[in-house]
Amino acid sequence: MQPEPARPAASPGKVFAVVAVAVFLSILDLFIVNIAFPAIRSDFAGSSLADVSWVLNAYAIVFAALLVPAGKIGDIVGRRRVFAAGLVTFGVGSALCAAAPSLGLLVAARVLQAAGAAAVTPTSLGLLLPSFPPERRAVAIGGWAAIGGVGAASGPPLGGLLTSISWHWIFIVNVPLALGAAIAAVRVLPEIRDPARPRLPDALGTLLLIAAVGLVTLGLVRGAHWHWDVRADACFAAAAAATIGLWLRSRRHPAPALELSILRVPAFALSSLSAALFFAAFSAMLLSNVIFLTSVWHYSAITAGFALTPGPLAAAALAPVSGRLAARYGPGLPGALGASLFVLSALWWIWQIGTTPDYAGAFLPGMVVGGMGVGLVLPSFTVAATATLPAARLATGIGAQTMFRQIGGTLGVATFVAILGTPATGDVLGAFDETRAFMAICAGVAAVALVAISRVGAGAPVALSRRPAPAES
Repeated sequence: MQPEPARPAASPGKVFAVVAVAVFLSILDLFIVNIAFPAIRSDFAGSSLADVSWVLNAYAIVFAALLVPAGKIGDIVGRRRVFAAGLVTFGVGSALCAAAPSLGLLVAARVLQAAGAAAVTPTSLGLLLPSFPPERRAVAIGGWAAIGGVGAASGPPLGGLLTSISWHWIFIVNVPLALGAAIAAVRVLPEIRDPARPRLPDALGTLLLIAAVGLVTLGLVRGAHWHWDVRADACFAAAAAATIGLWLRSRRHPAPALELSILRVPAFALSSLSAALFFAAFSAMLLSNVIFLTSVWHYSAITAGFALTPGPLAAAALAPVSGRLAARYGPGLPGALGASLFVLSALWWIWQIGTTPDYAGAFLPGMVVGGMGVGLVLPSFTVAATATLPAARLATGIGAQTMFRQIGGTLGVATFVAILGTPATGDVLGAFDETRAFMAICAGVAAVALVAISRVGAGAPVALSRRPAPAES
């Protein structure tokens, strides 16, 4: 096999531009799908909230489980190759989502989308950060998060506009962007890999992870329908068994689905815990607000989309500031402040929102304050995680930390579905307030974990193995 010819190093600006498209797509897809959730449910007659929640949950579970293997494969065969292949897979999955004639096939296509997104996410930062000197990486992460904020800000209004035509268009829009970014990646990005050629990731461990998260999710979303009987108990017991199996497997396998050595680093473990908790709150909030605005206040999809836009705009504005604050003061304090603002937004909604629409007085302040919190907290997780990682293991470690985010998001949506249930007309406000209390508790504990990061410090990068720095070709 002929070696790949060397190419001149791409400028950090060009690398950032290509990576930014992928980040934009992944965040845009999240917000667009949330705003289209009621339309998807109404299009598939007879489907319940729990049924349609799998459009979100199947994506999140597979995404979470494949992040670490994708990061490892990127270290082995090349981050650019895996990044470009992930974009193509994401684009094909999006096309299949748009054409899906049934809810089951839509969920299956979302699984393919998730596989592509899992390949893109860890390799995106794994390609970006080595192009910047260490002292500028925190700022680069802030810019990376800011692009995500732009995608988030674009998602609600664009999702509302497209959903007003047909929800199928929320997936069609991904196809040309994903394929164009894949072509640009092959032409622009350098190839980076681990020259030590580590082992392929543990396939059985990955399946155990999918089983563990999937079974907990199934128990939560179907628990009320099953009246919390032995079927729900069996789901939770089987999930516990799969988790134990994953832990035992990860202790012994040379390339585990979950790097337990990373979790022994206090800052990394705390950043992963706080990310899981915050994303449980954040994902529940995204779905809760869409359903509340469309089903309780009876907003149209396009009106709800524009109503939700100020939050992502506030997040986009604060994300670069958070990156700079994290570089100067460490990630714990700006992250804890952001999580605390999110708690305040949830408490504000409990206090102020009623069944009579009052957007400017009741909904908007919470949306802006919560969005500011999201903008402060999201870069902090990544800065805290990457500070503990050697350069050769960035893609794998970023995949592990993002995995915890997605697991938290999955369980947050499932818990929201379980708490909300199917309330009677007179109980609907109380049911939504209970979901907001859940969000406040999760974000509050995340803030405590982020404060703890400041106390323990980021520490020295963990040496997962004695491997040389990644090679560029």
